[in-house]
Parts: sequence; structure tokens; C-alpha cells
Amino acid sequence: MVEAKKKHKKRSRHAYDKSDEVGKVRLPKGEEVFGLVDVRLGMGKSRIRCSDGNERICRVPGALKRRLWVRPGNIVIVKPWQYEGDKKGDVIFNYKPIQVKWLRKNGHLKDLLEQDEF
Repeated sequence: MVEAKKKHKKRSRHAYDKSDEVGKVRLPKGEEVFGLVDVRLGMGKSRIRCSDGNERICRVPGALKRRLWVRPGNIVIVKPWQYEGDKKGDVIFNYKPIQVKWLRKNGHLKDLLEQDEF
């Protein structure tokens, strides 16, 4: 007898769990800071306002280029460069909306949000 092949459900490539549960939320370590994406400049670079008061031109490193998509208004983690660290940096992590809500609720984004209100 010929066995019937099992059909697998197709799963969207970009679908992620939209539940209200927040797992582990990555926080900045060491020199890393929170940032808010202002403008995408092209060529994988963006202008980002950071929680330490600097505005940096940041790029997505090559290893993360295909996996990490940043849009204006996103909250990200920025790692300043060793040289010209107050002007340039790398985007290390991009937060999902449910994680941003958790960060605001727990007071981690106070410095970033104070700059936003003029």
C-alpha cells in the first residue's frame, strides 16, 4: 500500500506571535543605549536619537542585515563605535511593540521619552 503524504501547514515567513505575553526582554549592556529611529538614510543607515542625548548615524552590521529591519519610530539598542562614538554606531536589536510597551511600563525609556517632548 502507498501511504499518503502528510500535508504541512504553510506558515508565513514574517508571522510572529502577537500574543500579550512578554518573554525575556533584552536590555542594553555596558556601552549600549536605547535609541529611537528618526529617519532612514538609505544604504542600511539611519539617523537615531539615543537616550544619552546624542544623535547618531547608525548602520545595521552585515551579520544582521537580512534579519533586522528598522523603520522610523522603532525603539532599538545602539552600540556606539569605539572611534567617533558620539556620532556613529551600530544597531544591535530592534524591539517588538509588546516589548516597547513593557519597557515604558517599567520606566526604562524615561530618558528617551523626555527628549521627545519639547
